Amino acid sequence: MDFGRLSDLRYVDFRLPADHPETAALLARTRPAAPAAPAIYVGCPIWTNKAWLGSYFPAGIKEADYLHHYARQFNSIELNTTHYRIPDAPTVRKWRDAVPAGFRFCPKMPQIISHDRALYNADELTTTFCRAISELDERLGMAFLQLPPTFGPEHLRRLERYLLDFPAYVPLAVELRHPAWFTDTGLRDSVFALLEALGKTLVLTDVAGRRDVLHLRLTTPTAFIRFNGHGLVGSDYSRADAWAERLAQWLAQGLQTAYIFIHQKDIMHSPRWTQHFLEKLRTLTGLDVAPPLIISQPVQGSLF
Repeated sequence: MDFGRLSDLRYVDFRLPADHPETAALLARTRPAAPAAPAIYVGCPIWTNKAWLGSYFPAGIKEADYLHHYARQFNSIELNTTHYRIPDAPTVRKWRDAVPAGFRFCPKMPQIISHDRALYNADELTTTFCRAISELDERLGMAFLQLPPTFGPEHLRRLERYLLDFPAYVPLAVELRHPAWFTDTGLRDSVFALLEALGKTLVLTDVAGRRDVLHLRLTTPTAFIRFNGHGLVGSDYSRADAWAERLAQWLAQGLQTAYIFIHQKDIMHSPRWTQHFLEKLRTLTGLDVAPPLIISQPVQGSLF
């Protein structure tokens, strides 16, 4: 995730802001009378992580088996491959069958819809995409609509129309990037309220160069967090602690589901960050989500 990435972090305030005032109200309104155990999903943007061969993946596996082994380390994925093409149904079923029942895919909406057409005249493509990813069955978490930095409030009516028409059988998270969505607090809050009314999850993005997109406004009882790390520097760990603490607070208030997707330039850093984050979350909440772990590799025999 290059959006908002900075090379110089000296002047970045990485502290999480206070919750938006409506977040607690939303959680109170949506809290079920008999709440089930919350679901925590953590993942990366890709599963073809060749650097993990011999550590988090068995050495020598075929590329076709990467997803199977990825799903034994993480329980979710921000599925970026769908941003570049709409998969066919057999491909989606193959993905579904490669992972355990508790795994969740969050496919990114194709760029032809979000970027090239900017949601205009995209109904047929959207229907095709949603039908394809519905083959994931219960392993579908939610689709992820990432709007480009060029898509600003002048397109609000187009966004509203698109979300109103979006197929109801696919849960959807929306990421807004244009700065103008956040500079006018009246506009910002009206858009947040619109997403809540439509049952769409607003993405929370924790990235160094765009702290405005870290608004901490939940619009559904699902948190969808995209975390941009910097190579396991000290702030990566303090931010992991802060997110664990905030999630523990939201879970106590009625948060039902959380997706946390880790973006690190070096993919070897993602499992280590996840280990730290999940241990902190377990300490605070008692939720025991299995972290990624280096696996034992088979040792070739010798003559003596």
